[in-house]
Amino acid sequence: MLHTLEHVFVHAVEDNIKILPFLFVTYCIMEYMEQVMEEKSVHAVKYSGKMGPLFGGILGIIPQCGFSAAAASFYSGGVITLGTLLAIFLSTSDEMLPILISETVPAVSIIKILGVKALIGVIAGFFVDFGLKRIGKGHVVQKHIHDLCEQEHCHCEEEESSIWKSALIHTVKVFGFIFVFSVLLNLVLECGGEAALEWLANNNSFLAAILTGLVGLVPNCAASVIITQLYLKQFISAGAMMAGLLVGAGVGVLVLFRTNRPTKQNVKITGLLYAIGVAAGLLIDLIGITF
Repeated sequence: MLHTLEHVFVHAVEDNIKILPFLFVTYCIMEYMEQVMEEKSVHAVKYSGKMGPLFGGILGIIPQCGFSAAAASFYSGGVITLGTLLAIFLSTSDEMLPILISETVPAVSIIKILGVKALIGVIAGFFVDFGLKRIGKGHVVQKHIHDLCEQEHCHCEEEESSIWKSALIHTVKVFGFIFVFSVLLNLVLECGGEAALEWLANNNSFLAAILTGLVGLVPNCAASVIITQLYLKQFISAGAMMAGLLVGAGVGVLVLFRTNRPTKQNVKITGLLYAIGVAAGLLIDLIGITF
C-alpha cells in the first residue's frame, strides 16, 4: 500500500508540475484583463436594459473572478433581470479557462467551448425574460443597491492587490486543487476504478451530466477544476463537462443566497440554473457536438 501511495504521488507530481509556469503566466494575463475589464463589464451589464442577457452572456466569458458575484448583487438590488443573471451564471468560466490554457488545449477548442457557453447563456437568458414578461413578472423591482453593498460589507471601493500577488495566490490555490485531484484519481485507477470511470464516460452520459451538474453547484473553484480535469482525461463526455461548467457560477450562487430575499426564490433560481445546464449538456451529447 505504501508503495502504491508513493507511486501515485510521484506520478501526480510528474503529470502536473509542468503546467505550473503556464498556469502562473495565464493568471497574470487574466488578472490584468480583470482589472481592465471588470468595471467596464459591470457598467455595461448594469445599463444594458432589455439587452441584458446578450451583454451578460458575452461579458461572462471574460475572466473576471467577481463578475458572477456582482451580478448576484445587482439582481438582489433590482438592477438586472433574472434572464441577465442566468446568462452571466451560465457563461461564467470560473477556473476552466486557465486550466485549458495551461494544458495547451488547442485555441480552436477553447473558443468553441467559450462560444457555446455564451450562446447557451444568451438564449436561456432571453427565453427566461420573455417567459416572465408573458406571465406579467418580467419587471425589475428597483432597490437600494448602495445600501445592500454596505450591508454586505463587500468593500467595493478598496484597492485591488497587485497583479503578481493575485496571480500567485490563484496559481497556488488552483494547482493545489489539481494536484490533490490527480492524486485521488490516480489512486482510484490504481485500485481498479478505471472500469467504472470508463463505463460512466462511454455508457451513461445522462448520469454523468446529472452528477457533474451537482458538482457544478459547489460554490468553489475546485468544482470547475474537477470537471475540467475529468474531461481532459477523457472520463466524461463534452456534454457532461458542459453541464457541470454551465451550472458552475463560482461564488455567484452563494452571494445570491446571502443577498437576495426570499430564500425560496433563490432555491428556484438555482434549480432553474441546474435544469438548464444539465439539459444543455444532454443536448450537446445528443447532437454529437465535440470540442
